[in-house]
Amino acid sequence: MDATAWPSATLALAAELIGRASVTPEDAGCQQLLAQRLEALGFDCTHLRYGEVDNLWAVHGSAGPLFVFAGHTDVVPPGPLAAWTHPPFEPRLVDGMLHGRGAADMKGSLAAMVTACERLLAAHEPGGRIAFLLTSDEEGPSIDGTRRVVEWLRSRGEQIRWCVVGEPSSTHCVGDVIKVGRRGSLGAELTVRGVQGHVAYPERARNPVHEALGALAELVATRWDEGNAHFPATSLQISNIHAGQGATNVIPGELQVVFNLRYSTESDAATLQARITALLDRHGVDYAIAWQLHGEPFLTAGGELLDSAVAGIAELGAPEPELSTSGGTSDGRFIAPLGCQVIELGPCNATIHKVDECVRAADLDTLSTMYEAIMRRLLCSRT
Repeated sequence: MDATAWPSATLALAAELIGRASVTPEDAGCQQLLAQRLEALGFDCTHLRYGEVDNLWAVHGSAGPLFVFAGHTDVVPPGPLAAWTHPPFEPRLVDGMLHGRGAADMKGSLAAMVTACERLLAAHEPGGRIAFLLTSDEEGPSIDGTRRVVEWLRSRGEQIRWCVVGEPSSTHCVGDVIKVGRRGSLGAELTVRGVQGHVAYPERARNPVHEALGALAELVATRWDEGNAHFPATSLQISNIHAGQGATNVIPGELQVVFNLRYSTESDAATLQARITALLDRHGVDYAIAWQLHGEPFLTAGGELLDSAVAGIAELGAPEPELSTSGGTSDGRFIAPLGCQVIELGPCNATIHKVDECVRAADLDTLSTMYEAIMRRLLCSRT
């Protein structure tokens, strides 16, 4: 279908983005396409390439409070192509559903953001600035994407007041859930050292598996905190354990354990690290541990942005949204430390990262209207 054949401008742009196979960290020209649309509206676009990652900072206006749309143009790999009902990078509209990799996560949101700006700027002169922060490194390591752009913004003294991340937040219908924060994520790779030997002569070896069992049992049983009104209690999950080469007659020389903590605002990374190393020391294991801090927790419990989002959803006659901090991490973790209000609002997430990813087509038009309402309430009441 060409652009004129799609039922709306939002769906046409979403389809054009889906048609570009931007498997992380590839952008496949998505940001160039979006920049062209934004430049036509008067946005000043800066392309930032870090390593293999494409990023875009686009800003409209020169004064006033700064409102930012944040999102990503990369998608996860489609997996086995034969498993898809329709080719993943050939968008299809079937029975009211837009099909294709990225339809929900999150090319549909990007299209809705752009068309919301097109309508708003055609009708109003905002009393502030509007910006887009886009990356092709959200589904990957998240090193050279939003994290690096935020560093660049900080060096320029940019002050963001409000940020809407277009991650697919909704559950049953668009706008029924707003993410107002995310838990922190702290990963660890633990190596427990022993002495390799023959299983028939355990006195000549030191089994790291046996020596680690007590410590691991205490790790998974520990109550790290009680959570609070916005976050559940911090949790620790072991995701991988490996020792030896599979031989039944060899005591392994090392044990590797990979685990992750998802933690609330009642804890912090430094305290968790200290408690875990103290636990390991208390059990007397010979170990080394490498930490990966993937992001600190953040929370927008109230304020103008959240009020505007709730009111904008109510304008459309939708039920009052659930305010949630559930789920994994998002790039909001890099933006929130700038001191701004951050929420996530996007389409339904039932099919994200799955074969036959799809989104209700009408939801993208509704989402675009919600985005427009948020900007109008924040920026146009000031003119």
